[in-house]
Amino acid sequence: MKKTSTLFSLLIVSALLSFNVQALTLKIATLAPAGTTWMKEMKKGAQVIKEKTNGRVKIKFYPGGVMGNDKSVHRKIRINQLQGGAFSSSGITHVNSAIQAFSLPMMFKSFEEVDYVRSKMDDKIKQAMADSGFIILGISEGGFARIMSSKPVSTLEQIRDTKVWIPEGDAQVQKTFDTMGIVPIALPISDVFTGLQTGLIETITSTSTGAIAFQWHTKIKNMVETPVIYVIGVLAISKKAFDKMKPEHQNIVVDEMNKVFKRLDKINREDNINATAALKTQGVSVITPSEQEVQYWKDFSKTAVDAMVSSGSIEKSIVDEVKQHLREFRNQ
Repeated sequence: MKKTSTLFSLLIVSALLSFNVQALTLKIATLAPAGTTWMKEMKKGAQVIKEKTNGRVKIKFYPGGVMGNDKSVHRKIRINQLQGGAFSSSGITHVNSAIQAFSLPMMFKSFEEVDYVRSKMDDKIKQAMADSGFIILGISEGGFARIMSSKPVSTLEQIRDTKVWIPEGDAQVQKTFDTMGIVPIALPISDVFTGLQTGLIETITSTSTGAIAFQWHTKIKNMVETPVIYVIGVLAISKKAFDKMKPEHQNIVVDEMNKVFKRLDKINREDNINATAALKTQGVSVITPSEQEVQYWKDFSKTAVDAMVSSGSIEKSIVDEVKQHLREFRNQ
């Protein structure tokens, strides 16, 4: 009887240990504020994943930048304090520059062009990132970003005369501004509001939803109508953490997050369009540059992209592929 009792106890302990080994909590950091659509949708997906894996895979989010800027998040991923993060393309470009394919300056003219190119290249970008050690669980549209300022800015000369913000560590935007003769002020996203409030910076480039979510719009008086860059967000976890899951659990995580990001693409597009309209009704003046000025910006942007390729900031093959898909679409 004693032997039976001991064996039963060992079986229970073994089962518990087995459960603990297989259970996994993915800790993911993001700068997105807690109440945003982005966070609500990702939490919904996390709940479904928890249910479908019987609690073996859980996702815990740390919103609002509580884990620090992108550099801090990557450091914590390396030491396994975190397993992933939600990043803009610039926040993860050091892993593989292919992620910048959709965010080349003044490359896209419309959402239709974006949709066509993304339908051809999303999977390729995900594979490139996987080869570099990160699994992209979703790519989400942030929308077209526009120049916003506390001062009227309808020309490049006027922009140069203001204090222009650049996201800390964003080599691609830095390269673009270098080409345009703009000397920017680098700040983490968490410091932008204070920078606008104190006058440390006067001009930013942001999506309308981003400007409202971070309350930057309260310090902005002017917005340039012409979009200058297409912004994406990605949810990425380390391949090391991903490989700890059973294959069936990996499939559940990938499938559910794909569903989340398809919803986010649609929601974010609608939100960004509505947010742009809202800014126009909240006292933000809309500035429309002349066609000649816009062409001037496009010429500089092309030079900036060429410089990125020459410096190795992005692979020429990736840029060429984006351009090829755009030619295909525009010739249809």
